[in-house]
Amino acid sequence: MSTSRAGADGRAGRPGRPPRRHRPAKSAPITVDPARKAAYDLLRDVDEREAYANLAMPAILREAGLAGRDAAFAVELGYGTLRRRGTWDAVLAACVDRPLSEVDPGLLDLLRLGTHQLLGTRVPPHAAVSATVDLARIAAGAGPSRYVNAVLRRVAERDPDGWLATVAPPRDSDLVGHLAVRHSHPRWVVTAFADGLGGDLAEAEQLLVADNTAPKVSLVARPGLATVAELQELGAEPGRWSPYAATLEHGDPTALEPVRAGRAGVQDEGSQLVTLALAAASVDGRDNHWLDLCAGPGGKAALLAALAAPQGARLLAVERAPHRAKLVSAALRGSAALPGGEVTALTVVADGTVPAWPAGSFDRVLVDVPCTGLGALRRRPEARWRRQPADIGALRPVQTGLLTAAVDAVRPGGLVGYVTCSPHLGETRVVVSDVMRGRTDLELVDARPYFPGVPDLGDGPTVQLWPHRHGTDAMYLALLRRT
Repeated sequence: MSTSRAGADGRAGRPGRPPRRHRPAKSAPITVDPARKAAYDLLRDVDEREAYANLAMPAILREAGLAGRDAAFAVELGYGTLRRRGTWDAVLAACVDRPLSEVDPGLLDLLRLGTHQLLGTRVPPHAAVSATVDLARIAAGAGPSRYVNAVLRRVAERDPDGWLATVAPPRDSDLVGHLAVRHSHPRWVVTAFADGLGGDLAEAEQLLVADNTAPKVSLVARPGLATVAELQELGAEPGRWSPYAATLEHGDPTALEPVRAGRAGVQDEGSQLVTLALAAASVDGRDNHWLDLCAGPGGKAALLAALAAPQGARLLAVERAPHRAKLVSAALRGSAALPGGEVTALTVVADGTVPAWPAGSFDRVLVDVPCTGLGALRRRPEARWRRQPADIGALRPVQTGLLTAAVDAVRPGGLVGYVTCSPHLGETRVVVSDVMRGRTDLELVDARPYFPGVPDLGDGPTVQLWPHRHGTDAMYLALLRRT
């Protein structure tokens, strides 16, 4: 391997090409910080297995036996590196001698992890470099570890502002490009966020900042099964908007008995609010047959079932994928403990676009369609790097097909709640307009009155929640009445 040597002033030159194949170093055992190792394992799982960070990290922490401050440090390093990957890649591109696409993926994740420690945390520079080099020796070998050392020493030559002044486009001449690099979002996502905010790039920047701020763990106390007061006794704080919401500053929510028993669950407050709005909006006539058309993984279905039970309504939860249907059934297991002990919810494996029920069978229908997930980048930071603009067009036929099926399933006078965890106009207003065009049996209902106390809901009749305005995921709700 050809690597530039440090000069007399201690600064490393531009590193050369690392070896294509890594061989473990034959040296004395090296002690690696388990928190950094856990963060690196997360990065590799996300890259190699396309894992979701919020699902992979708890298992990694359990396997490593990490808890408390060590677990919190591992989460900060792993999630922080994923969130700031775009910024750190811009810095690293200025510190290596070839395109990052030609750097070994495992080695690139080590460089990202080290760069995040240097520029995104309070870890002392010498500790950030030495600990990452030790990890590289174990993960890649002696030769690559020297390469990591050389690159990170060059990264350490400047502070974050100094690097941004070098690698980000000028704010005055290319504001979108500047925001994309500074706040680590793909350029197309920055533009889409601004479009959803009426073209306001200044407010879009607030949203980008919120996306890079780690959210608290959001819980739901399912009505009739648990209370917020019960969760408070276990260390949670009440939520801001939903009467059933609570938040944990840190810790594993599955350690709480109400969560393990299915009486409470992990659910973003925005998801609670759109579900509550559908349940609260008025329907004409009967109100005892409810449908969740895309129920996996089951959080909204469990809340709907708990809301339906007191008024004698029953929920049919439909999920196409068998493994996700099992998650729905698990989420609904707590409903068996509702007063009366009657079964109030049923899970079936079926394709919602090929209904196995007569048209007009239901009074309320929730259709939470598959989407890009751009509204949950706080919790799934890797999604911003996986998604492409073409995904919007690819998902639209699925979204319009499911909304059409939901409309056909509801009776005249009943309601459909179209929900998606995205602020992209192509997944929200455009889909609703496409389905309503050419139909004379639909009307939009103003959803805002069913979000009591929640400010900044816009002009209606649909509702778009925002992380920077409401502290929730960017959930969208359109209420449609069948006429």
